[in-house]
Amino acid sequence: MHFRKLNLPQSAIDAAVEQDFDLKGYVFEASPEQLRPPRTVHVGLIQNKIVLPTDAPVLEQIKALHKHVGEMVEVHVWGQYRVFPGTMPFDGLTTHFCIQLAKKYNMVVVSPILERDESKSRKNHIPSVGDFNESTYYMEGNTGHPVFQTQFGKIAVNICYGRHHPLSWLMYSIHGAEIIFNPSATDGLLCEPMCPIEARNAAIANHCFTCAINHVGTLCEYFKNEFKSGDGKKAHHDFGNFYGSSYVAAPDGSRSPGLSRTRDGLLMTEMDLNLNRQVADKWNFKMTGRYELYAEELKKAIQHDFKPNVLRKTVL
Repeated sequence: MHFRKLNLPQSAIDAAVEQDFDLKGYVFEASPEQLRPPRTVHVGLIQNKIVLPTDAPVLEQIKALHKHVGEMVEVHVWGQYRVFPGTMPFDGLTTHFCIQLAKKYNMVVVSPILERDESKSRKNHIPSVGDFNESTYYMEGNTGHPVFQTQFGKIAVNICYGRHHPLSWLMYSIHGAEIIFNPSATDGLLCEPMCPIEARNAAIANHCFTCAINHVGTLCEYFKNEFKSGDGKKAHHDFGNFYGSSYVAAPDGSRSPGLSRTRDGLLMTEMDLNLNRQVADKWNFKMTGRYELYAEELKKAIQHDFKPNVLRKTVL
């Protein structure tokens, strides 16, 4: 396992105490190579609660969230961190805010947009489970599995519910992703037992780094009108508690400890992307995979007259 604690400067630790957020740092190392220098990338994950109540004026909510996240980014960039995913659910002003951050600090910012028009990478998997009946306000994405070539490496974004679909991780990897981000907002009662292993499994299976980021607090503090979701539960006023616990996983099976379940947090990491190929050269999952076989059977499986290949009468 190539992972150790990152030595954080006292100034960053003091800022985290003053601003009341969890701060952790880890380094994922690769073995030294004779012909390739280290490909060290600095990545920071931010998890945060909403700042103001959801019935506050929208512009005030946006400004408060920008101020809070901006202060965390100031801590984040002390070590020239260059890839920064977070969760800020507003279009327009927040997009401009992220562009300013990217230009100011020469970084890549991964942030969701509640879009009305074109986008670069859309959410492919739409849940209808518990209170997450997103098919009533989202459509499935139609942009496939794009990978972005940046100056810091090839990155992809497997949005939220996509983490439950192994083939979604696989397709981003097939297209060359070296780091796959999974920004999410999900509550503890629904899938907390699954989250600590899903991104880690994906990192192992696809010879890449994965970053699992989750919302913390409650998605909406309180709805004045009770609601049900057709799942047999009593009427309620909120979505429940979101459990944070954001973490980074490496292709060798190692993963960082998660951030707090209940507090805002910043996870600062250094990762050597050479580890991807080193692990791939050892295990060769993509070389030994039978993709042509999977593709042929999946093509049959999506047909309405598909019959599973179940052998009922066999001689043992």
